[in-house]
Amino acid sequence: MSDYKHDQTQKFRCPWCLGFEDYIRYHDEEWGVPVYSDRTHFEFLILESAQAGLSWATILKKRAGYAKAFGSFDYQKVAEFSEDKITELTKDPSIVRNRLKIEAAVNNARRFMEVQSKYGTFTGFMLDFVDGKPVQNAWNNMEEVPSTTELSNKIAKELKRYGFKFLGSTTIYAHMQATGIINDHLVQCYRHQEVKRMAK
Repeated sequence: MSDYKHDQTQKFRCPWCLGFEDYIRYHDEEWGVPVYSDRTHFEFLILESAQAGLSWATILKKRAGYAKAFGSFDYQKVAEFSEDKITELTKDPSIVRNRLKIEAAVNNARRFMEVQSKYGTFTGFMLDFVDGKPVQNAWNNMEEVPSTTELSNKIAKELKRYGFKFLGSTTIYAHMQATGIINDHLVQCYRHQEVKRMAK
């Protein structure tokens, strides 16, 4: 952990991550890295839908709680959660105890598998929107980075058509950033070029 504190003086990072060390670690190791695992996509969908109205920092601090509560983000297990299980989770302090968000996670697990049945993988479904190649943006400051785009509007609309919940355009844009469908590291951030090289 101390290495991250020391590193802040050595490397330029996207300013949004500088609040606490786990945030910096998330920025340095995960954010923007292209994701090709359906389970990881599902994990981020659960976490991002839970974020609605809250900060990402709040959700990040509860990530371990979500992993435990949602079967290590196994969408097949989550799709089978009963009403009793949902009620149990509304009493779990390690996650956001909002029943609608918990119900949405269960619903979205079922919809997730419907997308898989049609496209083979959820990853493939998402990458189809960018012709299989992560988008490389070139922002110079945080004010330039949008919260939604025509692409996030399009994906959110398609997910809504499948019946997904709590996944509007802003949430989907955040998902695209997190999972490397787009590279939104600022150009002067040391991770911009590293992430760019990871794109297949």
